[in-house]
Amino acid sequence: MNSSRFIIRYAFILLSFAVVTGVSAQDNKVNSEFVPSVGQKGKDVVWVPTPTALVKTMLDIAKVTPADFLIDLGSGDGRTVIEAAKRGAHAVGIEFNPEMVDISIKSAKKEGVSDKTEFLNMDLFEYDLSKATVITMFLLPEINLKLRPKILELKPGTRIVSNTFTMGEWEADYEVTTEDNWNSWNNALMWIVPAKVDGNWKFGQAELELTQDFQMVKGTYNNGSKTAAILDGKLHGDTINFTLNGDKYTGLVKANSMKGTIINPLKGNKSDWSATK
Repeated sequence: MNSSRFIIRYAFILLSFAVVTGVSAQDNKVNSEFVPSVGQKGKDVVWVPTPTALVKTMLDIAKVTPADFLIDLGSGDGRTVIEAAKRGAHAVGIEFNPEMVDISIKSAKKEGVSDKTEFLNMDLFEYDLSKATVITMFLLPEINLKLRPKILELKPGTRIVSNTFTMGEWEADYEVTTEDNWNSWNNALMWIVPAKVDGNWKFGQAELELTQDFQMVKGTYNNGSKTAAILDGKLHGDTINFTLNGDKYTGLVKANSMKGTIINPLKGNKSDWSATK
């Protein structure tokens, strides 16, 4: 991501928050219907809507289907939740502003997806994320970092999609830039929650010692007389891939066990492998 563009966008949100916070209340319009405005104050961020094109891109890269349970953190006017529901997913929006929640409920009803949507007026840090298969967000970097430990405890394979802002040193698995709004909010980043493989594994008569840094994996193989480096190790949810002695390993991680196939790229030979903690 272009760092200067990122800084400008981040500064815009912070400036908007400062301006809105500093303005004295003008809410003396008795009995007037609430109309959201870009930059309005929220609990942790000001409201800036995600462009429709980027909403669709975020859901596209997450491959949202009717099988998904999507949670949108800081759901604003409900547009991401509603679009996910149109794709058949059950979608929940968590929003601190009760007036935005009311708008979202009305919009979902108008779009005919009330049965697949739910909007909750609450603090996003207090909501149980464990049911999610997809989480979407447009929050500030420091909020993403505060959420990160909780996210990393979710079921491996859970997809996390953010408008523009990162997860610190946890590198995104995918990043897409839309053609629309090229000078504004047009970056979608996605992380896939990795399984936990850090530690020592019994590998036949040998041992694998793995070190995990988010989805990246390094380590060594040791059979007592020979050691070799684990190369190109990476997790994609609960799927692990690495290279050992030139052979390509792919496996499925289930708690304290892994098993899969080995392919020798030169000979084309295939065999099975397994390991236990």
